[in-house]
Amino acid sequence: MLNFTALTTCPTKKSHHPEKLTVRPVNKSVAKDIIVNNHYSGIWTKVSYALGLFYTSDDQHQFFSGVNEKLIGIACYGDPIGRHSGASISEQLDRTEVLELTRLFVFDGYGSNIESWFVGQTFKWLRENAPHIRALISYSDPKAGHVGTVYQATNWIYQGNRIRPNDSWMFRWTEEGDWHHSRTSYVKYGTNDPVQIQEMTLTPFWIKKEPRKHRYVYLLKDRKKLFKNLKYPALPYPKVAGEFEEEIHKLEPVERSK
Repeated sequence: MLNFTALTTCPTKKSHHPEKLTVRPVNKSVAKDIIVNNHYSGIWTKVSYALGLFYTSDDQHQFFSGVNEKLIGIACYGDPIGRHSGASISEQLDRTEVLELTRLFVFDGYGSNIESWFVGQTFKWLRENAPHIRALISYSDPKAGHVGTVYQATNWIYQGNRIRPNDSWMFRWTEEGDWHHSRTSYVKYGTNDPVQIQEMTLTPFWIKKEPRKHRYVYLLKDRKKLFKNLKYPALPYPKVAGEFEEEIHKLEPVERSK
């Protein structure tokens, strides 16, 4: 069982020390514990690769020698959502050649710019251990005040927040229940359109609109070739997340004619 108190002991608040840091895979159950308990979303997603950031402390126990390591960060990569996720970057990319950076978390106090250093090291790991992957995709959440600072620091390509043509909705099937992504409504009803669901359901449900997320792309391989054939252009980096006012709407089932 991980001791999260021990993990968050901070050796420094200044610059990080690359010579004390290593990146390697971790058990997905360990990664899940850290993400669920510490990531702002509190949600675990399906993961293909879970990479850990380890810090080697100078502190040595007086009764034994050995490396004193702490797991201080997690980066999770998984399959992107959507059959056309590869083609949405470039027509020259297949979905199997793309991964999505779905979760990134580093405990505070281990130095400035440590997140961007960590992400850069995951690029190296993927090139060596997942050579079929040619591109990465990720999103930053303006609702959480994020504009993609880490992505900007590691030279991802920004493609705006208007690529998806339709608004994204969250659904709640009971008044006090948990919110679910529109993907779950698609599985349940074959659509994620609130109006269509309203015509199918026999009970009321609640919806709220999700702010459009900022989309970033990183080209791991064949960079010049893929950059010339991007489906969407590179745009200037956003600097302000903007304001978003959350509105919740209750939808009643449509009365059916007898």
